[in-house]
Amino acid sequence: MSRRNRELPLLEQIEILDAGAEGMAVAKVDGLVVFVPFVVPGDVVDIQLYKKKKNFAEGRAVRFHRMSNLRVDPVCPHFGVCGGCKWQTTNYEAQLQAKQRQVRDNLERLGNVDCSGMSPICGSENIYYYRNKLEFTFSSRVWMDDPTARRDDEWGALGFHIPQLFDKVLPIEHCALQAEPSNEIRLAVRDYAMAHGLTCYDIRNHTGFLRNLVLRNSSTGDWMVLVIVAEDDTSRLFPLLDMLRERFPQITSLQYIVNTKFNDSYSDLEVHTYHGADHIEERMEGWRDDPALSFIVNPKSFYQTNSVQAQRLYSHVADLAELQPDDTLYDLYTGTGTIALFLARHAKKVVGIEYVEEAIADARRNADRNGLNNTVFYAGDMAKVLTPEFVAANGRPDVVVTDPPRAGMHDKVVAQLLEMAPRKIVYVSCNPATQARDLQLLAARYDVHRIQPVDMFPHTQHVENIAELVLAR
Repeated sequence: MSRRNRELPLLEQIEILDAGAEGMAVAKVDGLVVFVPFVVPGDVVDIQLYKKKKNFAEGRAVRFHRMSNLRVDPVCPHFGVCGGCKWQTTNYEAQLQAKQRQVRDNLERLGNVDCSGMSPICGSENIYYYRNKLEFTFSSRVWMDDPTARRDDEWGALGFHIPQLFDKVLPIEHCALQAEPSNEIRLAVRDYAMAHGLTCYDIRNHTGFLRNLVLRNSSTGDWMVLVIVAEDDTSRLFPLLDMLRERFPQITSLQYIVNTKFNDSYSDLEVHTYHGADHIEERMEGWRDDPALSFIVNPKSFYQTNSVQAQRLYSHVADLAELQPDDTLYDLYTGTGTIALFLARHAKKVVGIEYVEEAIADARRNADRNGLNNTVFYAGDMAKVLTPEFVAANGRPDVVVTDPPRAGMHDKVVAQLLEMAPRKIVYVSCNPATQARDLQLLAARYDVHRIQPVDMFPHTQHVENIAELVLAR
């Protein structure tokens, strides 16, 4: 512990009051807000501060005097170190209540939104093993609780980055987020690499062979394994891929990428198919009596990582959109077009817009796959594409669905929505704070009616929210 930390006070027998931002919990001491990780509302703890500002402080619980009745045992053996799933020790009903409050507080405080039309949050059917995609990192630099401890093995680590440490990776033995054989595949890759001298990447010195391992699965039973290496050396790579193909017949798509760049992004790199298909297939039940939809998911495709909950999210969007057969629907930030295609059978025309060209290619491919020929998709910067000329060419929308990134919508997009004046906007957001800001801007012509929070990521602070905006008459 540094001298600076030793000088900060120890706060004794402090009750944790509520869940807070970024997975932290909140206490208050003499008017000072204190953020503490890995504790549960109702816990009474001693808090050692490690950061103190004028209006808030951060600390860690160093002694428990009373355990909250909301506390449950974590399933993950890496809880408290990994940095993910920080709410595992809080029972799921309390998590949902905290997320509902988070949405309400942001909308009311930041957007001056009337939340009387808010429905109870839609919880996730599965709270463990719900993800269909995980990305792991190889690193020569291993996170250890005691950095001075002696290590018997100097190979490295395959796991997740430690928060705020770009070069340190925590070795993962078992992750409770993705169904088997996810853990079995990862451990098989690790054991093979160790046995055959395949080195882990050193992000500081840009040396080493193995960089990343991406595992995707689908509701159809397909599995995709993507191995990313730093050198184009098939003599070392192909035997590893052969091992995976022979040991795991569940793998229907086995692929690799050679990444010689100084960063881990691979959206601009060529994907090589080694065995099986170049994609996996995902299926989603349609809305009400609609037929199921089939989606092609390739290594670079975006698809909601909680497949079961995605169907529920889109069903709520459909309920709020109340599309009519002659409607023109705009789907802004359409991604690979999943929402657009989910709604297409209930509109005359669907127009999707997305910045990423590869995503638009996927959207067109999936539209053809599902026989939805009333859809058109455009790639480009939303603020530049959505112009009066574009609206004139494609028809004024009756309904707009918008699902922007965490930063929310550009001011020009908001202005164009106000100018187009569709009768209804359904705003899907992964960040209630920026959603609240945009709703306040849209309040110039729209009233917020129904609000539907949806939990896509149990045990985390993240929450999706859907708001129905109706054009004021």
